[in-house]
Amino acid sequence: MWKIWLLFDPRRALVALFIFLFALAILIHFILLSTAKYNWIEGAPKAKTASVEMAPATVAQAPQK
Repeated sequence: MWKIWLLFDPRRALVALFIFLFALAILIHFILLSTAKYNWIEGAPKAKTASVEMAPATVAQAPQK
């Protein structure tokens, strides 16, 4: 494995790798920003929530003697 670094300059290879990974990360973020579901800048779309109506609470009466 060490012989591969004899073919490539480690500084140039690592700089190229970091530039590639940064460009890939920026590309993925822009793709996500272009979708309606994952656009965190403009805010998430309003989700339709089901409204639940609660029945009024009833007080249990103690049995009379």
